[in-house]
Amino acid sequence: MHVEPLDIEGAIEFTPRQFGDERGKFSEQFKQSVVHEAIGHDFTLAQVNQSNSTPGVIRGIHFADVPPSQAKYVTCVSGAILDVVVDVRVGSPTFGQWRGVRLDSEIRNSLYLAEGLGHAFMALEPSTVTYLCSEAYNPAREHEIHPLDPAIGIQWPDLGQVNLSPKDAAAPTLADAAAAGLLPTYEACVVFQAELNSR
Repeated sequence: MHVEPLDIEGAIEFTPRQFGDERGKFSEQFKQSVVHEAIGHDFTLAQVNQSNSTPGVIRGIHFADVPPSQAKYVTCVSGAILDVVVDVRVGSPTFGQWRGVRLDSEIRNSLYLAEGLGHAFMALEPSTVTYLCSEAYNPAREHEIHPLDPAIGIQWPDLGQVNLSPKDAAAPTLADAAAAGLLPTYEACVVFQAELNSR
C-alpha cells in the first residue's frame, strides 16, 4: 500500500496495490499495521457509515469537537468523488486551507483525516462512499461549515447546480464559526494526538 501524506498535517492518502486476473481484482483496503505506522497509533473502529450520492451532491464541511472528535478513513467503493480536507484548527500553520483528492472505485484509494479536520466531498458521478469512523456519531458535538464559503475557496468541479442538505446550506462560514467558538484549536488537537500515540 502506498502512503502519501498531504501537506495539511493529519491528512493522508492510502492507495492499495491491486491484484487482478480473469476473475477480477483484489486489494487490501485497510491494514491496521500500515495505518498505525502512518498516524502513530491504532485506528479504533467505532462506526461505519455509507452514503449514496448523485452527481453534484456536496456533503460537508463537517467536523467534531476535540476531544474526542472523529477521525475518518474514507473510501469511494463505487463511482468517483472529489474528497476534500479543510484545516479548521485555529492556530494551525495551514488554517483555512483545503486539499482535494479524487477517490474512485478504479484506483480504490482512501483518505484518512485526523481528529479536528473538516471533511467534505462532491459526487462526480453516482457514487457510494464508506467512512470508517474512530468515534460514534454524536450530534451534540458535530458542526458544519458552508462548503461554498468563498474565504475557503474550494474549487468544486462544475457539474451544474450543486445539491446541499438543508443543514449544510444553512451552515456558517469559517469566520462565523470561529467567532462563535465552534472551531477546534490546533493546540488541543496536538495534545490529543499525543495522548492517542501514548496509548
